[in-house]
Amino acid sequence: MSETTITEHQLQPYFDIEEFMSLCQEKRLGGAVLERILGQWEAWLPLLKARQISSGSASWLAVWLPEEVETTVDETWAQSASEGFQLNVLAQYLCMSAIQELLPQVAAGGCAPSPRPVAELRTALEELGLPYKGEDSSLLGRRYAVLTYYPFKGGCEVCHMRPMCPKGQGRGDNASIVLPGYERNGADA
Repeated sequence: MSETTITEHQLQPYFDIEEFMSLCQEKRLGGAVLERILGQWEAWLPLLKARQISSGSASWLAVWLPEEVETTVDETWAQSASEGFQLNVLAQYLCMSAIQELLPQVAAGGCAPSPRPVAELRTALEELGLPYKGEDSSLLGRRYAVLTYYPFKGGCEVCHMRPMCPKGQGRGDNASIVLPGYERNGADA
């Protein structure tokens, strides 16, 4: 069995107001709302964790926010559904922005392909406090978390969750990056 190493990455993702508004499906945000959103971004930025996990020739990137962010979103949602929705999107956006800082190809594909949960990866994630939801699950136990290949390996064609994903089955609105040799043929369409 290969030795597993974990390397910390310090990230400073950029807040793009247009992208955030698009994700929130907002056409405009008032000054007070924007100040609240930016204040929360700045509060969560130091909580953001990014780790590269390497074992043998395989390498993955995990980015996540801790449980306290989930609690903040849930408490806000209980007080105001619209503000809770915005914070939920903000937490998701923060994780994806961090991934895109290291893997800009993910932005072009619109998704960070999920790796197969091999034993070494499971063990490393548990050590980091980011376990899978269960022994047979490929879903992470944190709500605001992304796990993908590092460096970039491709889009839907390498994703472990492809059989369960509408986008991976070609039913999504956005096409992913497709590596040569993985094009869909007429029989799959």
